[in-house]
Amino acid sequence: MPSQYIDIHPHVIADDQQRYPRAPLFGKLSDWARDRPVTIDQFVALLDEAGVDKAAIVQASTCYGFDNSYVCDAVARYPGRFTAVGSIDMLAPDAVETVKHWAARGVSGLRVFTGGSTAEFDTSALDDRRSFAVWEHCARAGMSICLQTGPVGLAQVAGLAKRFPEVPIILDHLSRPDVTGGAPYNKAVSLFALSAFENIHLKLTPRIFEVLRDLDGDTASFVTRLVGEFGANRIAWGSNFPASAGPIAKDRALVRAGLAGLSDEQRHWIFAGTAQRLYPALAD
Repeated sequence: MPSQYIDIHPHVIADDQQRYPRAPLFGKLSDWARDRPVTIDQFVALLDEAGVDKAAIVQASTCYGFDNSYVCDAVARYPGRFTAVGSIDMLAPDAVETVKHWAARGVSGLRVFTGGSTAEFDTSALDDRRSFAVWEHCARAGMSICLQTGPVGLAQVAGLAKRFPEVPIILDHLSRPDVTGGAPYNKAVSLFALSAFENIHLKLTPRIFEVLRDLDGDTASFVTRLVGEFGANRIAWGSNFPASAGPIAKDRALVRAGLAGLSDEQRHWIFAGTAQRLYPALAD
C-alpha cells in the first residue's frame, strides 16, 4: 500500500459569499458547488479522516471563474500542506502579470477550463496565439498547466505539448476518453497517442472507474494499457471532491481498487510521486 497520498484535484468553496462572490465561467454555477460546497476547514477534516497528506487545490472555475482569492486564502491557512492551481484569462493582454500576481499568493500551477459539467467543450481558445506568452512564462517559472478538455481538444493539446516541451501539461480526467467497446480501447486512440509527448501527464480521477464499472466492470485492462503507454510516473491521482460526491476516502478507495494489479512502486507514483514532480511545493 502507498505510504503517502497527495490529491491533485479537489476543490473548495467559501461559506462567505460577500467576501468571495460567485462568478462562474459560462455564467452557470455547477450543481456540486451549489448543493455540496466544502470549505477549506471542512476539507482538512475530511482529508485527515481519509489519511490524505497533502493536496494541490484546484480553482473552482464553475463557481469563481478567474477570481482565485478563496483558493489562495485557503492554501495560506495551512502552510506547507497545500498549493493552489489557479485559473486566469489566458488571452488577456496582461495575462502574464496576472499569473505573477496569483503566484505571489500561492498559485504554483494553472488550469485552463474549456468546458465540462456546465457547458459543452469549446477549445477554440486552447491554442490561441494570444495565450502563448503565458505558456512561455510557465516554462520559465516551472509552472504546470492542467487542461480541462475532451477528445475534441487533443489535437490542439498535442500542438501545445510540441510547442512548449518544458511545460508539464496535465489532462484533467484523462480528457474523458471514449472507452466503449472495451479492450483494447481503440476509441481512445487519440489519448494514447499523446504518450509520445513526455511533458503530458494524466490526472486519474474516480470518473473513469465509474464509467468502466457501468460499462463492463473491467478496470484492469484499461489500467494496464494506460500505465503501459504513459508510465505510472506520468499519472497522478485526484479525488475530484466534492464534484465527485465523496467522501474522499470512498473516492480514493475506488481508484485504489482499480490500481490493485500494479506494483507498489507504480502505485506510489500515482498516489504521491508524480504529484510532487508536478507541484514541487508538495514535496517533503
